[in-house]
Amino acid sequence: MNKNAHLLASTLYKDVPMAATRDGYGIGVVEAGTEDERVVVLCADLTESTRSQQFSNAFPKRFIEMGVAEQNMAVVATGLALNGKIPFIATYAVFSPGRNWDQIRISACYNNVHIIFIGAHAGISVGPDGATHQAMEDIALTRTLPHMTVLVPCDSEEARKAVHAAKDAKGPVYIRLGRNATPKITSEKTPFTIGKAQIFKEGNDVAIIGAGPIIHSALVAARTLAEQGISCRVINMPSIKPIDADTIEQAARDCKAVVTVEEHQIMGGVGSAIAEVIAQTYPVPMEFIGMHNSFGESGTPEELLKKYRMDAPAIEEAVRKVFKRKKT
Repeated sequence: MNKNAHLLASTLYKDVPMAATRDGYGIGVVEAGTEDERVVVLCADLTESTRSQQFSNAFPKRFIEMGVAEQNMAVVATGLALNGKIPFIATYAVFSPGRNWDQIRISACYNNVHIIFIGAHAGISVGPDGATHQAMEDIALTRTLPHMTVLVPCDSEEARKAVHAAKDAKGPVYIRLGRNATPKITSEKTPFTIGKAQIFKEGNDVAIIGAGPIIHSALVAARTLAEQGISCRVINMPSIKPIDADTIEQAARDCKAVVTVEEHQIMGGVGSAIAEVIAQTYPVPMEFIGMHNSFGESGTPEELLKKYRMDAPAIEEAVRKVFKRKKT
């Protein structure tokens, strides 16, 4: 558990700096490639969108454009990994792990090879692209696979750090990234370790635990709830697998109520992973913020997050609801 998380002072202000988590990947993978010449990048015809173009420009001889062939890309990456390279493969999350899940399962995970899978444009906040391009199932698809590590950074800086951590990890790693610019929450000093959570705000009435840019909405909700007399502990859980079970259990014991937040189907995602820990350690009342058995639609990120109840007011409502359950 990482306390004193060194959040940016501007996190809750209107002029908070913004950047997409995919931008953090673009910066991080160039840094990783500079540090280690074994790093190679493969992309499936979405080089600019995934921010892989930065690596392509820096290291053209270590970049492979695969075309629209996500299944083939996973298999080629496996061959590269088995021959000593550290491949990052990037495309939209609806295509990887969505389209090439079988190849990820057998080629990468069964062989336990070190490949970093970048799933960009994940979540409802992809916006106008609509349901076909809004990956809301990718965490569930990846975290069930043996050997797979699953990371969901909350902002661009954490995404950059996740790239470095993934490069130095063992076995297959999935990193989930968003399309649109979201608030910068963390700083260079904010710790990031695979398997560890970070307490972004202390509190003892209700624990809000989640992953991804939605954590900013959790912090906004916690500020409003504090004015109403409800003290929330906000926990960032960027490592979904392995998960920080100790921090989850301690939050359940201290707060006696938990709300999970994610931009993903509530079945099989972050909330499910947290519920599995709580059920086995210290069961408490829970509420789940996320997609409830539905596909999305076209709209702005703000419109969609509001409609599908994944914004700060929805989190506040869930906290008040679980807080009442706790007291009965």
